[in-house]
Amino acid sequence: MRVPAAFSELYSAYAAGSLDPAFALLVETQSALRADVADTVAASEMIAGALLEDERPMPVSDAMIDRTLAAIDALDRSPARQAEAARAAAQGLTEMLDLPEPVRAHAIDSIGRAGWTPLAKGIRRVKLDCASALDVELYRIEPNAAVPRHSHHGNEYTLVLAGGFTDETGSYGPGDLIVKGPDHTHRPVGDEDGVCYVLAVRDGGLKFTGAMGFVQKLIGN
Repeated sequence: MRVPAAFSELYSAYAAGSLDPAFALLVETQSALRADVADTVAASEMIAGALLEDERPMPVSDAMIDRTLAAIDALDRSPARQAEAARAAAQGLTEMLDLPEPVRAHAIDSIGRAGWTPLAKGIRRVKLDCASALDVELYRIEPNAAVPRHSHHGNEYTLVLAGGFTDETGSYGPGDLIVKGPDHTHRPVGDEDGVCYVLAVRDGGLKFTGAMGFVQKLIGN
C-alpha cells in the first residue's frame, strides 16, 4: 500500500466530518478503488462501520448528453469530421462512466459545463467544483504523454483513478495516492497500456520549469 501510515489522520478527520470537501472527495474515491483503504476508513473510531452505509451517490447532470450532442453539432458538418467527433464523444463518455464514484459525477458535470482545458500534447485537465478553497482537478493523460516538468507552490495529493503513470519516484496505478511538496520536482508520463486519469488536490499551484515555466511567468498563471 502506497498510502503512508500518517494518512490515518486524514481518514479519521473524514470519519469525524471535519475534513475539507476536496480531501473528502479524495478519501471517498480512494475507498471506492481500494478495499484496504475502505476498511481503514470504516474502522475509524468516530464512525466505525458507518462510513459506507452513509455514502450517497451524487446525481449526474441530466443535460450532460444534450451538451455533448450540441458540441458535436457545432463542429464542421463534414461526414468525416462528424464521425470523428462522435467517436471521440462516445469514447470520452465511456471513460467517464468507468471512473469511480463520487468523482464520476463531479467530472461529468464539470466537463459538461466547462469542457477540458489542454495543458500539453496528450494532457487535458478540468477543474472540479466541490465547494472547497483548494485546487481540485481531474487530469486525462494519454499513453506516453508527459506532464511538463514542475514543482509545487504547496502540497499536491494525486490519486490515480485509471491507467497509470511513472515519474522519477516510481510507477503508480489505480488507488495509489502520491504526495508531493514544494521540494519535489517531477515529470509524470502516462503508461503505455491505456489512458490514465488522476485526481489532484492542491493547496498551491504548479510551478513549471524550462520553457513552460517561462511561458507561465509571462502569462502570470
